[in-house]
Amino acid sequence: MARRSRSGSRLDQPRQPRPTLPRPSYDEEWFGRLAETVARFMGTGKFLVGQSVLIVVWITINVSAAVLRFDPYPFILLNLAFSTQAAYAAPLILLAQNRQTDRDRVQYEQDRARDEQSVANTEYLLREVASLRMAVNDLTTRDFLRSELQALIKELEQARSEER
Repeated sequence: MARRSRSGSRLDQPRQPRPTLPRPSYDEEWFGRLAETVARFMGTGKFLVGQSVLIVVWITINVSAAVLRFDPYPFILLNLAFSTQAAYAAPLILLAQNRQTDRDRVQYEQDRARDEQSVANTEYLLREVASLRMAVNDLTTRDFLRSELQALIKELEQARSEER
């Protein structure tokens, strides 16, 4: 006989699953497009110039203006900002590259299918041309027909001349 635990459930049967909390959902395509946009922007000259200007302003304020100093000389806050930027930039760039790889794979498969179709069409056309050539070789040409008619006319003229 099956034993019951103190809570009254049977030990030989699994518990009922606990109700799960709803998980937040997000559109992966939207996030991927955002990652590609950010990665594309980070690779532009506009971003590099903007970041360079920000660094120069940051250092100038923190070195020259005694009242406005919020990040003294070793610029720890600036280093933290760069570390945070790098921590987010690397995965975003990888995500963008993965999406590009997926698009390239789909494009490759489409190109391959198109190439296979082109090869099949070319082989079909080659077979058709070969059959047309064979059919044309069986047909009489104008020159052959003219020579045969001239030979027939000569035979008829010879036959008439022999009858006379």
